[in-house]
Amino acid sequence: MTGKERVMATFEGREFDKVPIYCAGLSCRIASHVLGREAFVGHGMQRFRESVARWEGWLEEFEARTTHDVLEVSERLDLDLVRPAYWRYPHDPIARIDEHTFKYGDEDGYWWVCRFYPETELFQEIDRAPRPEPTIEDVRRATEASEAAAESGSGPSPESFADLQAAITFYGERRAIPGGGTGVSILRERHWLEAMALEPETVRRYLVARAKINCRTIPVMAQMGLKILFGGGDFAGKNGPLYSPKAFHDCMLPALQIVSKCCDEHDSWHFFASDGNLWPVAEDLFGNSGVQGFYEIDRRCGMDLELLRDTFPHLRLCGGISSETVHQGTVEDVVTETRSALDVARRRGQIVVGISNQVVPVTPLENFDAMMETLHEQP
Repeated sequence: MTGKERVMATFEGREFDKVPIYCAGLSCRIASHVLGREAFVGHGMQRFRESVARWEGWLEEFEARTTHDVLEVSERLDLDLVRPAYWRYPHDPIARIDEHTFKYGDEDGYWWVCRFYPETELFQEIDRAPRPEPTIEDVRRATEASEAAAESGSGPSPESFADLQAAITFYGERRAIPGGGTGVSILRERHWLEAMALEPETVRRYLVARAKINCRTIPVMAQMGLKILFGGGDFAGKNGPLYSPKAFHDCMLPALQIVSKCCDEHDSWHFFASDGNLWPVAEDLFGNSGVQGFYEIDRRCGMDLELLRDTFPHLRLCGGISSETVHQGTVEDVVTETRSALDVARRRGQIVVGISNQVVPVTPLENFDAMMETLHEQP
């Protein structure tokens, strides 16, 4: 089977030759290890690198090399389900403070400063102009703006998604490519969480409006031949969601149902991603919402593949290997966890096995290599 055939057979509940594999994300250090040279792949490194390119005037070269390396690294790893794009930072710096620090925005208005930390590949805001703390009034304004946008304007076209177009051209029918356009979430900031508690109807209206806007993208994904649509939004940690199951039911569920219904109408699968322990809202998230897939599955947070398959037999699953294990465990820990995930996938079906989230920069190379070798050496 080709990688795409393997993934589609698995998700459709048909016979497959071996368990399909993927990798949720790679840091620049790990991708460079894979390619044997500096790779234009990653999170903070790519955001910093784009700022350098914008400052020094080689943005087109940055974009071309990024596209090439993102596609090449999945090719080199021989993944069945690929990642077609990584993060960007589309802001032109107004000043370069030092080798790793840039200033953005308006010198006479709102500005902010970000610094890159090479060892961890983090690119973080370290200073900004004074401004009032956001309040629930900002949530109300965002809701009104989103509702207006949902009632007007046109949707995207296939040409709006250059990264996906490049992946389709590069991989053809050899590998499965996930589309997008299904993300539904609120920001993990204090004023949004306060609004979830104090004005849930406002937040519900906002999420429903965003879901309606997403429904303009879903048919475009279908037009491009992309059936697996990744979305979601982080809202949990190891101890559970950041807000109550009731808040999820009242605010998130209606929006998720809109997106799922649109996916059904266009013969697509709505995949939801979030880190953390999602069991407190699992009945709504994976049952009542119509969501058909779950990725970023981290067993160290309690999201066990076997238990998920027992509880939600219809759900298509991606993950099963914890980023924390690959980062902090021994080679033996990594091999054991990888083999366990492959065993469940082989027996229970509809599972693509891979690391739950990004392979972080300080991950031991031998751990990453052990994971990939075990994934490829499956019987």
